[in-house]
Amino acid sequence: MARTTWGDEIKKWEHLKNLRYSTAVGTETERLAALKKQADIYIINRENVQWLVEDSGIPFDFDMVVIDELSSFKNHQTKRFSALMKVRPKVKRIVGLTGTPSSNGLMDLWAEFRLLDMGERLGRFIGQYRTSYFRPDKQNGQVVFSYKPLPGAEKQIYSRISDITISMKSTDHLKMPELISAKYKAELSEKEREKYEKLKSELVLNLDDGEVTAANAASLSNKLCQMANGAIYDDEGEVIRIHDQKLDALEDIIEAANGRPVLVAYWFRHDLERITERLHRLKIPCSRLDTDGSIRKWNAGEIPVALIHPASAGHGLNLQDGGNMLVWFGLTWSLELYQQTVARLWRQGQESETVVVQHIITKGTIDERIMKALSEKDTTQAALIDAVKADLKI
Repeated sequence: MARTTWGDEIKKWEHLKNLRYSTAVGTETERLAALKKQADIYIINRENVQWLVEDSGIPFDFDMVVIDELSSFKNHQTKRFSALMKVRPKVKRIVGLTGTPSSNGLMDLWAEFRLLDMGERLGRFIGQYRTSYFRPDKQNGQVVFSYKPLPGAEKQIYSRISDITISMKSTDHLKMPELISAKYKAELSEKEREKYEKLKSELVLNLDDGEVTAANAASLSNKLCQMANGAIYDDEGEVIRIHDQKLDALEDIIEAANGRPVLVAYWFRHDLERITERLHRLKIPCSRLDTDGSIRKWNAGEIPVALIHPASAGHGLNLQDGGNMLVWFGLTWSLELYQQTVARLWRQGQESETVVVQHIITKGTIDERIMKALSEKDTTQAALIDAVKADLKI
């Protein structure tokens, strides 16, 4: 994103044409050279924030910082957060941009606003924030797994941050294409469903190729998601194929697209491998969107089927020039990653009048639980565990 997106955006706007920018990405030598150039704007990716502050040797004398995707700093325990906090007092002006400020709940807001105002509004310490606005929810003895907002806390928090916060929906200010969401149901055979139900109920599945065990609810959720997608890693890390129902569904969707480019979101590595294998067999050109070159080719209409992982391509990429159809082969519990991935196509600059998001759902599996959680905007770890417990009728 840092290498291409911001530079491309600067070139699009007439009033920015005289701004000099330098993009500090690549090897350490390349980053240092970019930071030593004379420029008005220096662009760096969040993965190198710690290096910039602690190891680059470049004085941090930037008078303004713009954090794109502020939500990527929502964890106060990360090194990037700690590094940026070290130099925060030197910054005269700071702006944070995000479309998902609290995708996993109000607890996300503390670290984001700690960066923005150094703790003025929500407190300097996370414990202070928790005590003021939350109470323990899911816990085991003294171990608290999640927190629930106190009555009226949401309103109080929004009131505290309102003076430095501007919220704008794209649909309120921009002419956006219609967003069409659809489900494509895949159905397991009787034998395939027996395997799924056996793992779900017994937490152990013995197959000809190996044994699969799930140690806890979170692990079971992961295994069931894999099975719903069509394959699963055994206890030795080997891939065991269960079914091809989602691959057949994807093939139908691509055929129905009738030559229009299709963007496919996958979750597990074996999803990527099996999708690629199937498309190669069908002689349908495909490519992962994991390099600047592949992204440019997609936007130029040169890639019929592009494959992305939401965790690596969900934020910041402009992919709207390449097509208007997104297919979710494997779903994610993360509302933030889900919304951000959809927003790669459903955004300003999309020339199509509609953006179609297809979800391949394996009927009677955890896929249906994830879709319900996403639609209800309840995508925390607690929701994941609750869904598994509901399936197991615990």
